[in-house]
Amino acid sequence: TNNDYAPVKVLGQPGRQLKAIRYHLKVASAQVKTSLLLAGLYADGTTTLTGELGSRDHTERMFPSYGVHLDVQSNSISISNKEKLTAVNMRVPGDPSSAAFWMAAASIVPNSDIQIRNVSLNPTRTGFLKVLQRMGAQIEVETITEHPEPLGHIRVRSSELRGTHVQAHEIPTLIDEIPILAIVATQAEGKTLIEGAEELRVKESDRIETVAKNLRGMGVKIETFQDGF
Repeated sequence: TNNDYAPVKVLGQPGRQLKAIRYHLKVASAQVKTSLLLAGLYADGTTTLTGELGSRDHTERMFPSYGVHLDVQSNSISISNKEKLTAVNMRVPGDPSSAAFWMAAASIVPNSDIQIRNVSLNPTRTGFLKVLQRMGAQIEVETITEHPEPLGHIRVRSSELRGTHVQAHEIPTLIDEIPILAIVATQAEGKTLIEGAEELRVKESDRIETVAKNLRGMGVKIETFQDGF
C-alpha cells in the first residue's frame, strides 16, 4: 500500500496450504533464512535452502532444542513439515551487538577494565571480537556452556590498537558492528580498510554514508567505496 511503503498487509487464504519450495539465498540474511525455515514447518513437503547460508545460525541451533530436526549440509538446509515444535525452557544469552559498544569503549578509553557476563559466543556473531583482538585489544574470553549456544564472559582492557583490513568473508559475522568498528578505527594507529560490506547500503539507512558523514563532522579522514570505507 501507499506506493510500496508500510503498512504491509498479509492475508491468509482459508483452506490453502503452504507448499514446500527450494530457495536460493542471494544475500546472507538470517532474517530471510529464519522466516523460510519457520514457514517450512507448515508447508507440504520438504523446504530446502541453498546459496548464501553463512549468516547467523541461531535458528539452526535452536530448532533441535525444540525437537525439530534440520538436515544441515555444507551447501543446503532442509526442513520437513513432519517436524513438530515442543515447548522447552530456554535461557537467552546476552546480545553480542550490544556488548560490542562496551568492548569498543574499554578498548580505547585509557585505564579501562570491564567484564561483560553471559554473552553469546556464537561463532557467527564473534567477528567484531576477533577483529578487535587482531587490532591488539586485550580480550579474555571464558566459555561457560556450549549448548544450545556458546555462552560466556568477556573481559576487555584498554590497549594500543593498530589498523586492520576487514575482508568480505568476515562481514556476515560483524555486519551490525561495523559502525562502532569505524569509531575504534579512528583511535587505532594507521589505516583501517573495510571491504565487502555493500549490504550496509540497503539497511534502514545507507550506513556507509551515514557513518562517514558523521565521522567527517568530527574531523575524521574517511574515504567511502560502494562496499565499505
